[in-house]
Amino acid sequence: MIHVLHGDIVSASELGSLTTMKDGYLVSEDGRIVGVFSKLPERFRSAEIEDHSGTLILQGFADMHLHAPQYPMVGMGMDLQLLDWLERYTYRTEAAFADPVYARKIYRQLITELLRNGTTRVCMFASLHTDATLILMEELEEAGICGFVGKVNMDRNAKPYYQETLEQSKSETLRWLHESERFSKVKPILTPRFTPSCSNELMEWLGNIARERNLPVQSHLSENIQEIEWVRQLHPDTERYWESYAKYGLFKPGTLMAHCVYSDEVERKAMRDLGVTVVHCGDSNINVRSGVAPIRRMINEGMKVVVGSDIAGGAQISMLQVMQTAIRVSKVRNMETGEPFLTAAEAYYLGTSAGAEYFGDKPGFAEGNPLHAVVIDDASFPNTDSLSMEERLERAIYRATPSEIRAVYSEGRRIR
Repeated sequence: MIHVLHGDIVSASELGSLTTMKDGYLVSEDGRIVGVFSKLPERFRSAEIEDHSGTLILQGFADMHLHAPQYPMVGMGMDLQLLDWLERYTYRTEAAFADPVYARKIYRQLITELLRNGTTRVCMFASLHTDATLILMEELEEAGICGFVGKVNMDRNAKPYYQETLEQSKSETLRWLHESERFSKVKPILTPRFTPSCSNELMEWLGNIARERNLPVQSHLSENIQEIEWVRQLHPDTERYWESYAKYGLFKPGTLMAHCVYSDEVERKAMRDLGVTVVHCGDSNINVRSGVAPIRRMINEGMKVVVGSDIAGGAQISMLQVMQTAIRVSKVRNMETGEPFLTAAEAYYLGTSAGAEYFGDKPGFAEGNPLHAVVIDDASFPNTDSLSMEERLERAIYRATPSEIRAVYSEGRRIR
């Protein structure tokens, strides 16, 4: 089936460079992009056209790090640092997802909000509960949001009411992986919460599973000074945090590591050389006072960088706000160190094309990519007609809310 979207099209074909087409036509066939055209080719004239004239057609947003069971606590505990925040709020909140009825209710609310904000692809942490994790995957699949979801593994250093044994973690992970085979849009990703919460035996077992089944991995790295020291105490045979994953085969292409605020030159080089992707979570890093990650330096060093909301350390579900915050915190670092800050075009790339690359796409609205798109009506903002497409995108990043989002498309299908 051929589908045509008409409007003002803005895509990020490379970092910092926008491709724009006013009154353009974005054409897809069977959910995959055929091309972007200034005039609709004759062969598509009989196709269905969704007319979004005067509105911005942007790439779908990719949230590459968020904790779905922390959604009920968004905006809570923001005066605490990371480890205290986990102890006082997080484990208690996540433990409630032992109840499948509660899990389905909360996850439907979260997914509704993601759709309202134009998020079409995600990498999510669930809780340690297999049944609730499968419910989350079911709800995402039903809604049309694509991505990866991980059942969290944690067999030490948590609360007694929210911790697995080693054998439980193994058996429940295998059950979850088996039952995940029924999903087509949402796939499993191995998820050791972070090094302090996983025993050496569990990390070794997860590394073996990752290798045997060719599964991706997501976790946290060098987020907080206290956390880094804790890892050093738990793994005295390692010099740096990343090695606590690498020695078990969990640091590899397809691994997502959130934060990396304090990753030094050696750790950054290891990530670059091994193909590990950094997920920058600027809002969370400020809220729980972890610090400001050196994103410009990482980009300049050739590292793979994407962005995430990190709900609920982060309090911004809108990826437009996540992009905006990435710009803001980079300006803080600019004032402190002189490093160049992120531009709006660069933040847009990180929130769209960079995340899409993790899923195997080419940058921008490239031919052959699955169609992921968000339509933003910026006509209510002042002086829209006098602005360039680049200026309209920048203003959308800073000002657009769910009320300006008119349509959302995932894999060629309209999902909002």
